[in-house]
Amino acid sequence: MRAASELLDEGGPEAVTLRAVGARAGVSRGAPYGHFEDKAHLLTQLAVDAWSSLADEVEQLRAEPDTTPSARLERALVKLIEVGRRRPHRYALMFSTPADNPEAVEAASRVENLFLAIVGGLVGEPDARRYGALLMSSAHGIAGLELSGHLAKEKWQVGGDELVRMLVGAIRSGTGTAP
Repeated sequence: MRAASELLDEGGPEAVTLRAVGARAGVSRGAPYGHFEDKAHLLTQLAVDAWSSLADEVEQLRAEPDTTPSARLERALVKLIEVGRRRPHRYALMFSTPADNPEAVEAASRVENLFLAIVGGLVGEPDARRYGALLMSSAHGIAGLELSGHLAKEKWQVGGDELVRMLVGAIRSGTGTAP
């Protein structure tokens, strides 16, 4: 998996072949075929691992006792955006994995549920889903615009992290919740 992850980071999904993974891992070029049906199965597993890793980070944020709900929410959103910043191919893979794959759905749902719990901590559980959808789609848009170069700070005079703070602040103000 480490070899596949490295290939993905270096060259995107096109660079990840089972033979290349075997060669990178220092095993026979055919060895990965004993673990994965095909390239699509391997790429799905990389996406599942990425979702799981993000879920672990968000779970740690949620457990921090001295963090305000809005700070916790900001940090959770930035964690998602940071995946796009640091590992753009992995980020794209996370959102392009078929939504009917049970393992991928479970991994993504874990992140979503943790995120909704954090959102609920700020706006209350009844409103968590609609604010969560707004925030997740906004974070995804921020990540996409940063990756494409269309969110240039020189042009907009604002960066992604500041946009996250503005979003959370606007929601906090609009719902009348404390920081």
